[in-house]
Amino acid sequence: MADAGSPDEDEYRRAERYRTLVEESNDIATVVDTDGTMTYVSPAVTRVLGYEPEELVGDSGYEYVHPDDRERNATAVETVLANPNETETVEVRFRHANESWRWIEATMRNRLDDDTIGGILLNSRDITERKEQQRELRELAGEYEALLNNAEDAIFLVDVDESGDGDAAFQFERLSPAYERQTGITTEEVQGRTPREVFGETEGAELEANYHRCIKAREPVSYEEDLRINEEARIWQTNLAPVATDGEITHLVGITRNVTERVERERRLRRQNERLDEFASVISHDLRNPLNVAQGRAALLEAETESEHIGPLVRSLDRMQAIVEDTLTLARQGETIGETESVSLTDLAGTCWAMVDPDVATIEIADETTFQADRDRLQHVFENLFRNAVEHAGPEVTVRVGRADDDTIYVEDDGPGIPEGKRDAVFEAGHSSTTGGTGFGLTIVKRIVEAHDWEVRITAGTEGGARFEMTELQIPSAD
Repeated sequence: MADAGSPDEDEYRRAERYRTLVEESNDIATVVDTDGTMTYVSPAVTRVLGYEPEELVGDSGYEYVHPDDRERNATAVETVLANPNETETVEVRFRHANESWRWIEATMRNRLDDDTIGGILLNSRDITERKEQQRELRELAGEYEALLNNAEDAIFLVDVDESGDGDAAFQFERLSPAYERQTGITTEEVQGRTPREVFGETEGAELEANYHRCIKAREPVSYEEDLRINEEARIWQTNLAPVATDGEITHLVGITRNVTERVERERRLRRQNERLDEFASVISHDLRNPLNVAQGRAALLEAETESEHIGPLVRSLDRMQAIVEDTLTLARQGETIGETESVSLTDLAGTCWAMVDPDVATIEIADETTFQADRDRLQHVFENLFRNAVEHAGPEVTVRVGRADDDTIYVEDDGPGIPEGKRDAVFEAGHSSTTGGTGFGLTIVKRIVEAHDWEVRITAGTEGGARFEMTELQIPSAD
């Protein structure tokens, strides 16, 4: 059995172990005397601050501290001098060897009575990255605070407490000023309370069901909810997002908008459309069928009998049929479009010109181009524009179709044109300047063009006639 070492040898070994720990540590060990002069600096200072220890020994530590931090540093030294049994921690900026400033967290201990140390012992570490993260977090918190306080949409924060059994409890944490204005509910009234405590058992349970859905999905969810706050705020469109800390969802952030007026408007519009569909069905079945019978009998009568009354009768029945067809087009096709496709201007114009079938009128296709549109709906536009040109400019009119610029196509004629003061009126339903016209043709044009999110305007043609321009089309580049 080996002999135990002497007390002096044991003490030496311990001292060597401590020295090794100090020299290998990433924390800087420094000893300063009562006036701040550094008497010892550990090798870690080279790795952390770029100095060799002997460069600093004998210098005053205060000279390396940022001027704005020296008073705080001196106060900490005075505290440990006056209280030998206490430690003091201070954060200061220390000058790096490359002249930059690094944040240092120094813990001070009074070891003046220690025979080995004989001074104030500082254990320092570089916290520059931590301070930068704190600064970024403060800036981010400031941005979030500004967003919360100035957003027009109502924002609410919910605290999430997930228990071990997989369930979660929710408590309101904060409401934005916009939420408080729109609902009359304040943060003080809901803070720390559950949705059921605030909104009642039924509506609270519905809120919590959406909160659980968000947690389960672990991603934002959107939904529309009925939450009666008052008569003006009953339906809300909500976007809910989870906030995770270390993989655990700790909060929910909700952005909600009062959509009561919009939803009620959509409901009214649906009811109106349903009534319009009923009206269109009545016209289609209950009026058009007897009209067809009357037209057939009028044709037989015209073949069997000569009478001055038959011509006006036939024209009146034809006018009634035109009104029925235009009314159905307005009711069923004027406000919406279906799927769009690439449409050739040349093919579309040719097809529609054949449907109009003028006797001596002429069409010129000035440019070939393609664009995205609902071809079936757009066919009504071109047919009505062609008929309008023939009706107003005469049977020998020349109609020109082309591309004006990157997002505009046009249809123009060489007729008398439309006076500038009357151009807006021609799009109004029932407006007609010709005998026998229904007054719906250009109304249909405007409705279908706007359903494409385009615009239509009337200008003077290159030869003085009427020119209809449709803009905001998606026309591929010539390149």
